[in-house]
Amino acid sequence: MGTQAVVFTTKTGYVLPSQKFMIPVEWRRYQLSQLINKALSLTDPIPFDFLVSGEILRTSLAEWTAEKGVGEEETLEVEYFESVLPPQRLSALPHDDWVSSVSCSISQHFLTASYDGHVRLFDHSQNCIRDVPAHLAPGPNTSDHSCIIASASHDLTARLTKISLADDTTKPSQPLATLHLHTSLLTSVAAGLHCAVPIEDDVVPESGDRKKRRKIGDNDRPKNKVPATVLKSHTARVSKAIFAPNSRQHAHSCGFDSTVRHWDVETTPERPMLDLSLTNDENILLAASTDRTVSIFDLPRLPAPQVMVGSYDGIARLWDLRSVRSAIASFRVWEGMKILDVDWAGDTLCVGGEGGVDIWRISQGERISATAQK
Repeated sequence: MGTQAVVFTTKTGYVLPSQKFMIPVEWRRYQLSQLINKALSLTDPIPFDFLVSGEILRTSLAEWTAEKGVGEEETLEVEYFESVLPPQRLSALPHDDWVSSVSCSISQHFLTASYDGHVRLFDHSQNCIRDVPAHLAPGPNTSDHSCIIASASHDLTARLTKISLADDTTKPSQPLATLHLHTSLLTSVAAGLHCAVPIEDDVVPESGDRKKRRKIGDNDRPKNKVPATVLKSHTARVSKAIFAPNSRQHAHSCGFDSTVRHWDVETTPERPMLDLSLTNDENILLAASTDRTVSIFDLPRLPAPQVMVGSYDGIARLWDLRSVRSAIASFRVWEGMKILDVDWAGDTLCVGGEGGVDIWRISQGERISATAQK
């Protein structure tokens, strides 16, 4: 067998000096990983995966070059990154109904929303320390910020609830606000930057004297709020909406009309657009409209992240966005039951669905996101 000239690159902290290696073409991932460890003189071996021309190497170099028509005289640029270790199931959180939303972004806690209308908070010992009946209908989604959580429900409302993390509190939870005037079932809720807790009503309570109700127990009663803005563009059901990271102006949404939309929430969205242009570096999108303005949309390129996807087939799959031909890891969470939501923080993966909640350990380096796939 022959050899193939290879130059290694990496975005990890394990950087090789710039040099060309002559690699036996029968080598696979395991031998290449051994070479990197030996060249770096690593005391504790680290498994690596390898990316060649946007594709994770699953075969020998000989098979890959033959499939791609690459000759032995060519030099391959091969990127290496830390491998994902086999996922380990740690535990389960008991629920009597389907779990449609999970979050592990509150440090040392798991937050779940169930189809029984309850929002529950578990500590890392899997003890349920808060059980809040937030809705009278299924609660499909939660989003947390510190100890104030937002939940959305099939009862046509979203709610803000303050949950105490203290063990000796006299008030474990407090309803803060109810968000009204939705015309269909809610399936998603998200919080943006600089969200303020409401202190006044936008709508009059359904019954009773308004002034009297404000005077008596007003601090404990959740405030009633209506939308500040309604964004209309989707032609079918909107399945999820999120704010752009580190921005109070931009948001994104996806829907059953087969579109993903980018919103400028601080300007009027219903205006005819006349022209569209993309800058040469493809990072800025410019849109000209009839109100004599040009909107600027930033399209930054993401560093090659890894994402976790949960699916209705009960399988969780880990993808590297640099190579999307196949998942780099997959594992079955439940047999014959759907995954409805996943969340990932550090090496902990929380999976919610028809089987309740499962906690898994995922050990790897470049993860940034998790989502449920229907």
